[in-house]
Amino acid sequence: MTPAPPLPAAYLQRLPKADLHCHLIGTVRASTFAELARRESLALPADPERIFADINSLPPDPALYRNTRIPVPQERAAGEPEVSYSLFQVSNWVVEVLRDADDLTRIVYEAFEDAHRTSGTRHLELFFDALPPHLESLGYRGAVEAYAEGIRMAERDFGMTGLMIQGIDRSRSGEEALEVVRRVVDNPHAYVGGIGLDNLETAGPPERFADAYRLAGEAGLGRTAHSSEHAPTAGNTITCLDVLGCDRIDHGYYVLEDDAVVARMRDEQVSFTVASTTSRRSWRPWRRASIAAMLEAGLNVIPCSDDPGMFPTTLASEYGIVSEQIGATHAQIRRMAVASFEASWLPAELRAQRVAEVTRELDALDAEFSLVAD
Repeated sequence: MTPAPPLPAAYLQRLPKADLHCHLIGTVRASTFAELARRESLALPADPERIFADINSLPPDPALYRNTRIPVPQERAAGEPEVSYSLFQVSNWVVEVLRDADDLTRIVYEAFEDAHRTSGTRHLELFFDALPPHLESLGYRGAVEAYAEGIRMAERDFGMTGLMIQGIDRSRSGEEALEVVRRVVDNPHAYVGGIGLDNLETAGPPERFADAYRLAGEAGLGRTAHSSEHAPTAGNTITCLDVLGCDRIDHGYYVLEDDAVVARMRDEQVSFTVASTTSRRSWRPWRRASIAAMLEAGLNVIPCSDDPGMFPTTLASEYGIVSEQIGATHAQIRRMAVASFEASWLPAELRAQRVAEVTRELDALDAEFSLVAD
């Protein structure tokens, strides 16, 4: 695509936007992790600030990616740290130092505070995972209420809205996933909007979780899944839509491997939550080239922050990359902002209200910056 002039950073900062794909543990501040690690006397190989700066997950077997339409880099990227820490390793350390409901409330509140402060985010949907053994005494209800309290505080202090997404670990069995969803369904909570399949896509095919997703759909929960991110196939995304009943897809870059799938995704305007930044640093150019190709094909891509505390990035930075490096037009950026609310799991009436409000705000913001939609 022909690059468009980048939009002003101040415009992108003030752009009304929602972040629909963000992992709670990936939002934790290095300073918060450092404080909690000291409290728990957790021995770490380096200072938390240094660890976060050196997160660099290594890609899976490069042989999987030798013939993709958009070449996947096979070599290390320039500037990669000599000592690397995987995103999963660092996430495990963070989970290890969380000790009670107050810790859970704190990290949720800080996730919202950072999203508001750095990006002007209006609505945030956070993935949360199954409780580790040392927090199981809270129970599902106790944990969710702790998360909800963090959202309530953010609503009060920042005027934001938010929801939680129950993560389904695809490395586990379908039966275990069904139990997780049954627990969500049996304990409905206004701040739990749906479920999402996460972890490495190569760890488990989406069809394994059909029963769990069917139960979630029957209960009226939103459904999403990480798909066509690590497995170089468009087929998993078709399974997520047609078998799992997903109403949006997280990532989705490898739908580009199949022209018929691309055509369907364009015709149906399936929502893809995309992130230009990843802990696999060598993959960042491939990610950005893929998002550019998705935009060129007319797909409905919505920038997200994914794991902003650990990459690090912000939602405003992701919009900046889409504008400056990928070359999205002003009209495309506007459309992404509106689409981020359209694809949210807010209640239908509130969602429609927010879309109308955002559209009016965008018109006023465009006028202030003397921008005319392409």
